Amino acid sequence: MEAPNSALAPGIRIYAIGDIHGCITPLRKLHQLIREHSVAQPVARNVVIYLGDYVDRGPDSRGVVDLLLSEPLPTFEHVYLKGNHEEAVLRFLEDENNGPPWLAYGGDVTLSSYGVRPPQASDLAGLQRARSEFERQFPSEHRAFFNRLPLVHVEGDYVFVHAGLKPGVPLESQSEDDLLWIRDEFLCSNAEFGRIVVHGHSITETPAVRRNRIGIDTGAFASGRLTCLVLEGTSRSFLAT
Repeated sequence: MEAPNSALAPGIRIYAIGDIHGCITPLRKLHQLIREHSVAQPVARNVVIYLGDYVDRGPDSRGVVDLLLSEPLPTFEHVYLKGNHEEAVLRFLEDENNGPPWLAYGGDVTLSSYGVRPPQASDLAGLQRARSEFERQFPSEHRAFFNRLPLVHVEGDYVFVHAGLKPGVPLESQSEDDLLWIRDEFLCSNAEFGRIVVHGHSITETPAVRRNRIGIDTGAFASGRLTCLVLEGTSRSFLAT
């Protein structure tokens, strides 16, 4: 069942972008589509919300972060949310023992994009070497960006988050682990969350529009499709590469 007609205040348009995962070419294309759309249909306030997972799996994680920091969409308000992959980067920088699971889901190509040779997950000395090199190669502005990423953003009748919400738990009581990692308990729930939840994290071939949520991770690193949800008033539409 599709999400009901939730609303934003007049004069506001939101562009919510799904998981980028190091795919800089689709990101550039989507930014161009957003610019063209916003110019053709001007409003008082344009907001672009990125749902996290800027790094891992795709070929140019460093380039994506550089682009987000140095080439923001002009005249837009920007909201950058935290994803579980950004959390994994920070955890590896704190302790190389956190490296094996990160390497298993795409951290190896992130290291390569920063000029660090990925280690074998079972090689403790290699993990120590990679963490030390990564700490030197990881720009301070990138680390500061990752450290200040919020977990949740609310606009009108929508709440934006990377993975989803735990059913039955008030928004202010949600755990960081659930906000970054939850899957089936959220995806299979018919619970009302007070607002429509806009999320990424769980890949679908096309946007997943349900009564209580809208999922927009269309697997850009594998499909080339980076998706943007466009919200204005009670209307919603999609842009995609």
